[in-house]
Amino acid sequence: MRGPRAADHNVTLELKDITLRVGADVHIHPTTLKLAERGFNTLLGETLAGKTTLLRLMAGLVKPTAGQVWFGGRDVTGMPVQQRAVSMVYQQFINYPNQTVYENIASPLRVTRVVESEVKTRVDRIAELLKLGGLLDRKPAELSGGQQQRTALARALVKDADLVLLDEPLANLDYKLREALRDELPRLFADRGCTVVYATTEPSEALLLGGHVATLHEGRVTQFGPAIGVYREPVDLTSARVFSDPPINVAAAIKRNGQIELGDAAHWATPQALRAVADGPITVALRPHHVRPANGAGVPVSGPVLISEISGSESVIHFGLAGGTWVSQAHGVRSHTVGARVDFALDVDHCLYFDGAGRRLAS
Repeated sequence: MRGPRAADHNVTLELKDITLRVGADVHIHPTTLKLAERGFNTLLGETLAGKTTLLRLMAGLVKPTAGQVWFGGRDVTGMPVQQRAVSMVYQQFINYPNQTVYENIASPLRVTRVVESEVKTRVDRIAELLKLGGLLDRKPAELSGGQQQRTALARALVKDADLVLLDEPLANLDYKLREALRDELPRLFADRGCTVVYATTEPSEALLLGGHVATLHEGRVTQFGPAIGVYREPVDLTSARVFSDPPINVAAAIKRNGQIELGDAAHWATPQALRAVADGPITVALRPHHVRPANGAGVPVSGPVLISEISGSESVIHFGLAGGTWVSQAHGVRSHTVGARVDFALDVDHCLYFDGAGRRLAS
């Protein structure tokens, strides 16, 4: 594993109006995207949103129907993946079953004819970093699932590629190991001078990893920017939905006479930033953790409990409101009988507002 690259080493990845069609189907709609250099870039979206396809386009495993992929200041669209400085880690554990952990990690270095002394130095360093030092003589079948995935990660990292693509690499791991590796990953890449692209279906993971996020929906990148900025300031309702788990609460409302009216269920003063918007129908959205058990703060609402879930130290309550289903997510264990009417409070300071086409109206 080499040391940090020179600051002027260009590892910028840019997609220029790329499209991917397979027969009559459009898998990736026209996309222009310049990723953040030397840091984490997360592709966030549901299954089949297009994350893996975009990674394959970036790697050169698939050629776009139209458009160009640029990396390091040059067009690499037609360049074979073998000629690119790229590593990719998949959700499944892909290791060579008949080779030891050491040989698995060393394999990409052997392909590029790195001298043996350098191979050993780099394998030992990355193995120590990923806590595999005592397992180098074992075969993959003798490892736990977490150790196998660490081996796959080590093989990708030891190559010291300019571009590292991670396709839901933690999805098959148990909860504790996922948490540990999720914390470690940003540190692993902190001084490597490479561009990292990480695909996930989990909004919480995108926030924890930090860096930049691209939200994807049905083969389209709907928004790209710093993770916390995209989360707090979605440009449209689609991006807000992608970046919310449990699903964001969405309801039709009316702006009228200085008030936001949520049917007969609730009303509150129009926020300052929305006062220039003409009266009429709008869409209100509020994430579940801003719908809290009634405690005297917030706009009061009530509705019948439809589903009551307890997950660890959190309670998730689905209840009826304004003709639809809303979700409350709160710390603490709260058990409610299905059908019982329960009081909640909406923290409307965190409401998001959209027009009829789903475009964000104001902060």
